[in-house]
Parts: sequence; C-alpha cells; structure tokens
Amino acid sequence: MTWLQRYRASSFIRTSVWLPPVVGMLAALLLSPVIQRLDRAVGWQANVGPDGARAVLGALASSMLTFIVFVFSILLVAVQLASAQLTPRIIALVYRSNVIKASLTFFVCTFTYTLAVLSRIGQSVPQISLWVAVYSNVVCIGLFVYMIDHVGKSLRPISVLTGIGNAGQEVLREVYPQSVSGTEDTPTNVVPRPLGEPSRMVAGSRTGSVLAFDVAGLLEIARRTDCVIELVPQVGDFVTRGDLLFRVYRDGDAIADSQLHHAVAIGPERSMEQDPKFAFRVIVDIACKALSPAINDPTTAVLALDQIHRLMRTVATRQLDTGRVHDDTGRLKLVYRTPNWEDFVNLSFTEIRQYGKESIQVVRRMRALLENLITVAPPQRVALLREELQLLDRGIARDFRDPEDRVLAASADSLGMGGAT
Repeated sequence: MTWLQRYRASSFIRTSVWLPPVVGMLAALLLSPVIQRLDRAVGWQANVGPDGARAVLGALASSMLTFIVFVFSILLVAVQLASAQLTPRIIALVYRSNVIKASLTFFVCTFTYTLAVLSRIGQSVPQISLWVAVYSNVVCIGLFVYMIDHVGKSLRPISVLTGIGNAGQEVLREVYPQSVSGTEDTPTNVVPRPLGEPSRMVAGSRTGSVLAFDVAGLLEIARRTDCVIELVPQVGDFVTRGDLLFRVYRDGDAIADSQLHHAVAIGPERSMEQDPKFAFRVIVDIACKALSPAINDPTTAVLALDQIHRLMRTVATRQLDTGRVHDDTGRLKLVYRTPNWEDFVNLSFTEIRQYGKESIQVVRRMRALLENLITVAPPQRVALLREELQLLDRGIARDFRDPEDRVLAASADSLGMGGAT
C-alpha cells in the first residue's frame, strides 16, 4: 500500500461511525455458535419453555431495534443542535468519540446475538445462550445511560473547547518540535528556494484541502533521485485540479507524477493531523458564533480565548522556521511551508476583536491574554502583540462612550469580568 492508501484507510477507520457496529454484528454472528457449543458441552437447560423463551427473545429483539433507531436519532439531533450553537466543524470531532462508537457497537452486537439465539431455539432452551442474550440487553440500558451522560457533557462549550485545545497542543508539538532560540525568526511562509529554476513542476490531480503529506516518503524519493522537492501549498490550503502542487529542482525526471500525488492527502474538509492552524480556526469560529447577535454569549467567547491563550503560549515558545528537511549528509532535500508567528497572531485575535469590540468581557480577557504573552514571547515576537494591544486601545476609545466603561474595558481580567485585581 502507498502512504496515501494507508492514510485513507486509517482516516476511514477513525472517522467511520457505521464500521464498528458492522464489526459488532459480525462478532455476534461468530459468538452465537461458540456459546451454543458451550451449551451443548455443559448440558444446562433453562427452566422456561421454548414458547416462553421465544416470546422473551422476540420482545427483546424488537425493543432493541427500536432502541438503536432512537439512539441514532437523538445523537443526530444533539450533534446538530450543538453544531448550530458552536460551529459545524465540531461534527466530525464528535463522531470520532470512542464512547459513542463502542456503545453503538455493543447495541448492534446485542441485537444481532438476540436474533441469532431466537432463530436456533428448538425443543429445548440453551441456558447460557439465553442468559447472555437477556443480560446483554440489560447491560445496554446501563451503557445507554453512560453514553447519554458522556455526550451531554462532551457537547458543552467548555468540553468542546478543551478537547480542541488538547488536539491543538499535540499538533503544535509535532509540527514545531524545537523550542525557540536566537533573536530572529525565518519567515516560514516564504521558503528559501534552491538555487536555479525548477526542472519540473507537477500539478495536482484532485480538488480539496491539503490534509497531510508524507514527509519521510518525499525525503526518500528526493534522496533516491538526488533532487530537491518543494511542496507548494501549506497543509490546510485549498487546491483545485491543475493547481501547482510540487516544484522539483536539480533534475528529478525519474520521479513519476503519481509518486508525488500519492504523497499528499487531499480531502473535502481540513483536519488537525498536520494543520496547526485548524485548531485555532475552530476555536475562533466558536467565539465568533458566540458573539453574534443571534446568540450573544460573550462568556463562551471568553472560554474560547482561554484555549487560544493556552495554544498561543505554546506557539510563542516554539521555533517556527521548520519546513526544510535534510538527508543524513546535511543536504537539503525537501521544503514546505508552515504558518509563521504573524499568521497565528492574526488568526487568534483579529476576528474576535472585530466581533467582540463592544463586549467588556471580551476586551478585558483579550488584554490579559496579550499582556501575558508579552511576558513569555521572545523579544522578536513582542512587536506584533503590542500592535494588537494598540488596536484594542483604539477600539475601546471608539466603541465605549462612557468614561467609566472605557476605564473598565481598559483593565486586564483573566476572567473577563470579576478577576481583575
């Protein structure tokens, strides 16, 4: 399998909601004859007659089918309501929940096993098979209560934001593994191009967002053919069929276009795997939705700023001039673009400042965030943060008419309201 095929397979397994229940159905069909053989070996017989067992199992099977339909329905409704309140980009994250997948798998497995036992009842009733069918249905009730509790808590704004923040932290550490050093940053969205003009340019064959790419695979291709490969779009960029995808320097004629195409995953929706900006994008979307006149929930925007604060502290201390990969001899073989400090600052603050300019909570929390980042960021990154503070001050002077409100809005507060000293 190529890297792209492995990536698609793993992504399908992670995001698929129907695959685990189908596996559970197959597991139930395999489990039923095993338990029947155990029944025959033990020789236990149930006290209930065949007609009574059929009636019990038939009622359980029909009830379980209705139960499964009900569970899917309330999950769809709950996720739709949460996405309307927060952002549609959380739908894929919710359906990746292992609790939801495991619960649905057990429900379908129980339903299938109950039908299998019902279809094999003859003149006698196997005791163990009947017990497993009945008690697994009872377990489903407890599992359903746990799943509802989990889904209800996981769809709260603080839970969603914290989960996105955790995922964002992991991606930032993977994309930017080194701590910042020195006093200057290399602009990472302007990759230093190798000497000379490219010998080949390879266009994309698919349309969508760049989800991830195979760093090790591209490095091996460049090493084997003694060339330099440049990936033109950033992870997260939208490309359409025919857009420039690769530049190849210093020969590289032996590389087939299909080899390069199979080293990049392109799909309909961005993911967080190699996209450090996507976590910021989702959090900012939640904050902007909360600050819309239809919802008017500035406290949720403050919670979003808490997670932005957490992520920006990580970004501020990371070396952002990655994007150049060398072989064992130190020769440049692969270049690609990653977001720089200005990208993260603009993404984190511009839209929230625009939509939250009339909320005292938001401007106070944003000021506390910026002042804290100024204390931890390297000197070369402080200037952009001070510019954001100046924009915040000008907005306060323009949008708050009463002098008392201007004084209040100009105070830093980690809670938005109620945390200033």
